[in-house]
Amino acid sequence: MRALLFFFILFISIQNTSAQEYRNLLSRNYSYDTIQKHIVKDQSWVPYPDYKEREKWQKIPQNLREAYIKEGEDYLEYDWKYIPVSHYLEYTKSGSRTIMEKPYRENLKAFETLVLAELMEGKGRFLKNIINGIFYYSEQTYWGNSAHLGLQRVGAGIPDVLEPTIDLGVGKVAANLAWTHHFLEDEINEVNPLILKRLRLEIYEKVLKPYYTRSDFGWMGYTNESVNNWNPWCNYNALNCIMLMEKDSITRGVNVQKSMLSVDEFLNYYKDDGGCEEGPSYWSHAGGKLFDYLELLYNGSNGKIDIYNEELVKNIGSYIYKAYINDEYFVNFADASAKLKSRPGTIYRYGKRMNDTLMSGFGAFLANKQDFGATPFKGKIELALDNLFNVNEIKNAIATEPLIKDFYLKDTEVMGARDFKGNNNGFYFAAKGGHNRESHNHNDVGSFILYYNGEPALIDVGVDTYTAKTFSKDRYSIWTMQSGFHNLPTINGVDQKDGLEFKSKNVTYKTESDNVYYSVDISGAYPKEAKVDKWQRSYTLYRNDKFEIADSYSLSENLGNTQLNFIAALKPKITKPGLLYLGQRKEGLTLQYDPKILKPTIETITIETASRLYPIWGEQIYRIRFKVLSTETVQELKIGVHPVK
Repeated sequence: MRALLFFFILFISIQNTSAQEYRNLLSRNYSYDTIQKHIVKDQSWVPYPDYKEREKWQKIPQNLREAYIKEGEDYLEYDWKYIPVSHYLEYTKSGSRTIMEKPYRENLKAFETLVLAELMEGKGRFLKNIINGIFYYSEQTYWGNSAHLGLQRVGAGIPDVLEPTIDLGVGKVAANLAWTHHFLEDEINEVNPLILKRLRLEIYEKVLKPYYTRSDFGWMGYTNESVNNWNPWCNYNALNCIMLMEKDSITRGVNVQKSMLSVDEFLNYYKDDGGCEEGPSYWSHAGGKLFDYLELLYNGSNGKIDIYNEELVKNIGSYIYKAYINDEYFVNFADASAKLKSRPGTIYRYGKRMNDTLMSGFGAFLANKQDFGATPFKGKIELALDNLFNVNEIKNAIATEPLIKDFYLKDTEVMGARDFKGNNNGFYFAAKGGHNRESHNHNDVGSFILYYNGEPALIDVGVDTYTAKTFSKDRYSIWTMQSGFHNLPTINGVDQKDGLEFKSKNVTYKTESDNVYYSVDISGAYPKEAKVDKWQRSYTLYRNDKFEIADSYSLSENLGNTQLNFIAALKPKITKPGLLYLGQRKEGLTLQYDPKILKPTIETITIETASRLYPIWGEQIYRIRFKVLSTETVQELKIGVHPVK
């Protein structure tokens, strides 16, 4: 059976390779024999001290150890939350994920806090409720999220005990349990060996067995589906379980290789420039999770499995600082949030592994900004430990804010530029081309964002709170997904359409000392009803002067219903024909246009306080709509953005 599985995996790899030229950075460089030779067969690879090595745990800063213990004390009598069937079914009824995920997350937080508190203190005081948590999870049918039950053949609704599936949540819980088994095996066995006997069975049935025997989960990439952050994330969690729980050498080697073949599909999907289609807020779960996976392979092979010198891996890492604007603001297209607190520890260690001092310095910079190590690190057990055992090094490293002058990702067709390298004075803008079937896609081919003095002016809204609708056939009925609510034209009353065929053409990028130019024909992103033959959207940053938006288009017919849309974070005001203010008169911007051709109107968009968008944009944002007054089928339009003098 193991031999058959091994050859089946190789067959899949060959089939995929014949379909297109793949990089296969892992499987090309490391054969099954090499994996068997180098993967450590016991747990001596683990980079953290054993539970009993108390003097090593004492090296963690005292303030953090005490804080973890104090937090753990709050959960000494924690009552594990039962999740009833009705909570799972709510997703299929209303689309809400919250009712199921709230108690799920509370249980997850309680378990992680208790285990970390026990590791910090080492006196057995937290074992009782850790064991209660193990028993709770052992009795639970499914360790994942209600929103992900569509992985089952019977579809969403109630977990099917006869078909265990692996989603992000299943893997997260399993990895936490596997690490608990590793650290506390002797102590728990002293209470009763049946506790961990049951736990081993549950990890095998819920994770290892389906991982070993199935290759049809879409996130694995074997079915030629587009892969996203789920791929390295799920493979990372599974690899934790394999490395910590699997005792059979052949099974271990075969499935380490299976994980490498799957992650190769993620790497193959990525473009050479390393751009993250999902945006910076997903980088932690895409590029950052790739790093977690590669580090696990690196540690588990004593450094013998190492692809950090590959240009693609370097580009995937450096993307996160290229997309940095200012403070918590990053270039956000697709579902990405405009503001985020990224992972300082991951960014620092990724940069250090690649010898990229700008990236490691960015990690140290973020650590300083976020007061890294002042309070306990949250989340999965092993990732918290990564931060704990590196906290002093990261805090004492040289910090670098990566205010790069400009960048261009030619394959992803994303660029960004600022007036001045090294500071946030003046303009910063970013724009994109691409297509409308990117991961976490919005219909936004050709859109842009504009910041001034480090603050948002013309924006990409991002995505609201996830519901069932967000990832359904009705996704593009949500306003935030539509091109009319991006900085794009509505052509003859028609917005862009979703799909791979709706894409950019004729992309040009030029950068010089005093200006940056980006131009893209967006006509291909619109359906035939738009009656557009060509629409060349161009952006020019005249450094230390102004920003200009230019449109040159040709229509097969002008129906008189074409508008230029702009989404503004600053309150707009039309002061006179040809002049529109954004923000305060003394500190804002002006939009200058030809009033004979363009006529603006302003709409206020109210954001509810419960919305995911509220902490980013506040109560209101605005849509400016310039109606094109010209009846010509061939036209050129320009809007200049100037600082208020």
